[in-house]
Amino acid sequence: MKKLIIIFLFLFLFVNLFGRSILIPMDESQKDHLKAYGITYWVLQNGIEANWLLNYRGGSFSMDYAKDIADECIIRGVSYQIVGDAEMSIIYNTIASPEVNMDKIKLEKAPKVAVYAPETNQPWDDAVTLVLEYAEIPYDQIYDKEVINGELSKYDWLHLHHEDFTGQYGKFYSAYRYAAWYKENKRKAEADAISLGFNKVSKLKLFVAKRIKEYVFNGGFLFAMCSATDSYDIALAAENTDICESMFDGDPANPDCQKKLDYSKTLAFKDFTIIRNPMEYEFSNIDATSKRRVAEENDFFILFEFSAKWDPVPTMLCQNHTKVIDGFMGQTTSFVKDFIKSDVLIMGELKSKNEARYIHSELGQGTWTFYGGHDPEDYRHYVGDPKTELKLHPNSPGYRLILNNILFPAAKKKKLKT
Repeated sequence: MKKLIIIFLFLFLFVNLFGRSILIPMDESQKDHLKAYGITYWVLQNGIEANWLLNYRGGSFSMDYAKDIADECIIRGVSYQIVGDAEMSIIYNTIASPEVNMDKIKLEKAPKVAVYAPETNQPWDDAVTLVLEYAEIPYDQIYDKEVINGELSKYDWLHLHHEDFTGQYGKFYSAYRYAAWYKENKRKAEADAISLGFNKVSKLKLFVAKRIKEYVFNGGFLFAMCSATDSYDIALAAENTDICESMFDGDPANPDCQKKLDYSKTLAFKDFTIIRNPMEYEFSNIDATSKRRVAEENDFFILFEFSAKWDPVPTMLCQNHTKVIDGFMGQTTSFVKDFIKSDVLIMGELKSKNEARYIHSELGQGTWTFYGGHDPEDYRHYVGDPKTELKLHPNSPGYRLILNNILFPAAKKKKLKT
């Protein structure tokens, strides 16, 4: 009898220590959605596989139980549950049912992350670096020199800081041409271009844009926000002409530059008209900022629902605890749908204004995603405004979209091709 009791105690301990999983819920019960992504990334970093439970409780995560993981959740303030094998099997069987729009995606390896940004960038200058820091996801900061030297191949995922790839310095000329920071940034950009073998900043940025396009084609994952979206495509379209006026590059723009744009070279946009006036704070009519006329209290966009079992990538990119996302502005706030190519997937829109906020597509072996606006928790961000404190917004749906993009390259590639 004593031996039998010992055996039962051993089996009880075995089941409780080794027959359990950790479930990180991502619905309204989660205390800190943003740090939950960081926990999942940390698990992958430590060689432990995880599962992304698409459309289950807001896109929850699960993994085999380990005390270190539970402890880390407690340290970072992330809600979690310890679930037994039997209960976890029921959850997985429910998700696998063809009658529900859910799926289980295995996450295998933490993606290596790079942020394309100048040395002067501070983490709070950009929503992506801000949330990477908050979620404790490591990243490398790279810029033109690293791209030219072929270092993009080291990374699985690349974010474009709020860059102006056209060589017009963000079109800040009208408001800030006398500001010390503007003059210093322009001086440094010109010096860097010359040191890298280019006689114009616009030519350097075009070269970098083309390298980034090659990176995506060869399997990279690209994410861009705000002005790094439309200015990137405009630079690609303007490869064979000069769209910069003399205050930007020392000589006038080609008077026929609009006619010389080649939309076949772009990722997302077509048939747009560039804004040639250097005194106007706008690149083209792709962006809806100046003509949208939406009051802040009515500014939002709706995420589309995709089939988790048949369209896992857009489903992953749209995981959230709400389908209605509060709007936020930027130099490029949103994209006029008339200028979006037909093969581009719109994942979030404000239909009444004919504008898309969140778009995605494939290129070769890789993918790209463009997200309009500057900071999901700062409705109208101005130069010099204080940084957003994400500890005040741990459940931000707008920031979750960024973190979806960071994590999805970890998914098992075979599953993504089904």
